[in-house]
Amino acid sequence: MIKNIPFSIPDIDETDILAVIDVLKSGWITSGPKVKEFESNFQEFIGLDVNAIAVNSATSGLHLALEALNIGRGDEVITTTLTFTATAEVVRYLGADVKFVDVDEKTLNISVDSLRKAISSKTKAIIPVHYAGLSCDMDQILSIAEEFNLKVIEDAAHALPTTCNGDIVGSLKSDITVFSFYANKTMTTGEGGMVVTRHSDLVKRMKIMRLHGIDRDAFDRFQSKKPAWYYEIIAPGFKYNMTDIAAAMGICQLRKLPRFLERRQYLAKRYFDALVDLPLILPADDTTGGTHSWHLFVIRLQNNAPMSRDELIQTLSDQGVGTSVHYVPLHRQPYWRDEYNLTNDMFPVTDRAYQTMLSIPLYTAMSDEQQDRVIQVLREALA
Repeated sequence: MIKNIPFSIPDIDETDILAVIDVLKSGWITSGPKVKEFESNFQEFIGLDVNAIAVNSATSGLHLALEALNIGRGDEVITTTLTFTATAEVVRYLGADVKFVDVDEKTLNISVDSLRKAISSKTKAIIPVHYAGLSCDMDQILSIAEEFNLKVIEDAAHALPTTCNGDIVGSLKSDITVFSFYANKTMTTGEGGMVVTRHSDLVKRMKIMRLHGIDRDAFDRFQSKKPAWYYEIIAPGFKYNMTDIAAAMGICQLRKLPRFLERRQYLAKRYFDALVDLPLILPADDTTGGTHSWHLFVIRLQNNAPMSRDELIQTLSDQGVGTSVHYVPLHRQPYWRDEYNLTNDMFPVTDRAYQTMLSIPLYTAMSDEQQDRVIQVLREALA
């Protein structure tokens, strides 16, 4: 019997390992030629006229995005409470305030109605989160943003290669899109992220702020024929650059992304087929002809389920099946709750979902036999 199925493990093979070894042997391990190659390949993958900026995390990317858009004290940024704290904390880095809104009952993405109602004279930007890999209703969000002259930064940490109405996330009309390459994402560089925009002024600012506010990239500074010792600091920047070690892995992972997506879609379909008759609310799939990346497979217990969410998590754990919860909503987290006087009844959809949801294993290195075991344990517990 298969036991000890983790919630997620990265899909790393010999090509990734050899690429990293080559960088280690090259003598250049920080931001250099591999970062530039990765950025170029990512731009080509997204298409159109976008620019890609590699960073050391999606959190860094979101911070750079907001800073480049001049978000600061006195401003408000709207996002969902059903997200990881990084989405919101970057707003506070800049002294601005977060306005949390509820999610849609079916998709668990940001509620467009709640978004519209939350807009005030202080609102400057929206951060929609493509939850679990399903695109938000970007047509409506972008329409609202245009109506109220708001900036849009897509939190696409789950959403590679998600599409919206046939267009890949990253190529839409948002101001900036930020992807994550954390260890459990649809592709990984261990830690890392990518910022995508088609606005040249934002590219220039984010590249400067990515590395200490220096007026040139580190690679240019050390490889240029001009005197290497001279540089100018034009802003109090950050240390958000990606290493060539991570980028080498990213180049390999990006090549495999179509295969990764195919495997995730296959595993998701097997879950749907096997769990459809259980007392569960299965995750929403895309109904617009778009592509769900299936970063997460989030199930919710129905009212007639024979046990609670926490009891089911324990049952799965006892049988060696790893799970997680995405997420403990931010309105329940002490800092956010106390900072903005948030209560559970302010976010009824999110709060109901939180109390019944869990994420079950879905990753490309997962075998059919491992998935069958997860399904068996779920059926034994709930059927």
